[in-house]
Amino acid sequence: MKNPVFKRGLIWLALMVLVGASGIAVWASDKAKERAPLELKTDRQPIDRDKALRVSYASVVKQAAPSVVYVFSSKTVKLRNDMSPFYNDPMFRRFFNIPEHGQMAPREQKQQGLGSGVIVSSNGYIITNNHVVDGADEVKVAVGEPRKEYKAEVVGRDAKADIAVLKIDATDLPAAKLGDSDQLEVGDTVFAIGNPFGIGLTVTHGIVSALGRGGLGIEDYEDFIQTDAAINPGNSGGALVDTQGRVIGINTAILSRSGGFNGVGFAIPFNLARSLAEQLVTSGKITRGFMGVNTQALESDLATQFGVNQGALVTDVTPDSPADKAGLKSGDIITKVDGKDVLDPRRLQLAVVRLAPGTEVKVEYVRDGKTETVTFKLGELPTKELAAGEGYGGSDEGVLNGVGVTDITPQLRAQFRLPPNLQGAIITDVKPDSASARDGLQQGDVVLSLDRRPVSNAEEAVKLSEEIKGPKVLVRIWREGVSRYIVVDESESK
Repeated sequence: MKNPVFKRGLIWLALMVLVGASGIAVWASDKAKERAPLELKTDRQPIDRDKALRVSYASVVKQAAPSVVYVFSSKTVKLRNDMSPFYNDPMFRRFFNIPEHGQMAPREQKQQGLGSGVIVSSNGYIITNNHVVDGADEVKVAVGEPRKEYKAEVVGRDAKADIAVLKIDATDLPAAKLGDSDQLEVGDTVFAIGNPFGIGLTVTHGIVSALGRGGLGIEDYEDFIQTDAAINPGNSGGALVDTQGRVIGINTAILSRSGGFNGVGFAIPFNLARSLAEQLVTSGKITRGFMGVNTQALESDLATQFGVNQGALVTDVTPDSPADKAGLKSGDIITKVDGKDVLDPRRLQLAVVRLAPGTEVKVEYVRDGKTETVTFKLGELPTKELAAGEGYGGSDEGVLNGVGVTDITPQLRAQFRLPPNLQGAIITDVKPDSASARDGLQQGDVVLSLDRRPVSNAEEAVKLSEEIKGPKVLVRIWREGVSRYIVVDESESK
């Protein structure tokens, strides 16, 4: 084919992270070596879901409430004086002896923050949210009624999951009874305990509204318990407990127009919080598992093409990564990790980053319609890189009609910043009125494969486009550093 052109043709809701005072610098790992490991025990006894509704939960509150503390933080911020309306007035500057191009010394102001925390060991370890202590110069904790105040040390913080561990110099504290958040079910009764608005210990009642909430943009790693138990500013870091008085979540955020409670609150599952706290106490830092794959969601067209209804579709495998050494390839669909279903890329990511480097995992995947299993050890998540990839592409779809392609020349490789070893056909133009433009194909995208057959240059791309019958074609492209699959649909009903 001479011409290298394919023939085939809100409701606005403000997400507010509760309590905005901030933390202290990450502590050196040598200090962590001085501490004994934190090993928290979990009560895994299932609750009796067939019991009749109780008239009162006072005994549950009496058991759980003493382990919830108040967290007060403060930090010094510098305010610019040049924001004064008189700052640029010559008389004002002369009076205060400010040079013509000089700056006034910044003013300092103390900012106060409040939140809650949960005592997890009798010798003074407390779990709270990272955003409660992030950037703080000083953190204090008030325990019991009447309150007894302690100066708190920030043992460690994890901003990506919004967890922090504090330590106070005290013994014989009322440590919380810890539950297994993996046993929660939608509809279970729960209680939120904390210090909303700084008014004092408060208990609210509700149910588990949903599990596994994510994609909210609050944290990097989101696997929230959603509840309608009232959560307000000041509740951050407090306890979400079950009907046995066991802590099964750390209250974190709300979804609200006004900044107040609207019936949609979120808590971090305690199993995640516990594992992070144990790491922070033991080593002073968090290390996460790394598989080495980029993935995208299985939209309906992709699910039809691959014959799989749910999972994480592998688009790229990092060279020399654990996944690469285990034999995983682009086009595989990961469906389970250690026997647990992988519904989408986010769930795969969470399943991997919750595990420590060196952990052996059993991964089930589908390749060419056949289910395969492989076992390998996870690596350590590199800095600024996500384990298990992200859901690239989402609902992206496209067709090849009206798409022009050419070979990758040195000039085009430099222009579009393509990797040295990347092979394929680069898209030079897309007709504005074509289905390809409608569905998102762009100039600069690189076609890597058509119907799972590799494309090395423009000639191969054109040849394959003539052979494939359609109307649907599975296309793999490279864009902005990652590859993704797109279902090309040229049916008229599209």
